[in-house]
Amino acid sequence: MAITKSAKIQAEIDKLKAKIAEQQAKLKELEQKKQEAENGEIVEIVRGMSVSLEELPLLLQRLRGPASGHGGQKSAPAEEVPE
Repeated sequence: MAITKSAKIQAEIDKLKAKIAEQQAKLKELEQKKQEAENGEIVEIVRGMSVSLEELPLLLQRLRGPASGHGGQKSAPAEEVPE
């Protein structure tokens, strides 16, 4: 029996879907590698600074400044005691 036109189209669709899935997997892998590389670069930069682990959060907070635009919850500095 001859392959119908719709069956040929379906085979082409299936082949294309497989390629798309393969490319999506490759994209996810590359994004993960990029994230790992960025994390490594950040660690190198931080280790290159002469800042203790205890001082690092305070330094980062100062770099962000008061209007960081981040929706995170702000905590009161250790020196201030709320009344």
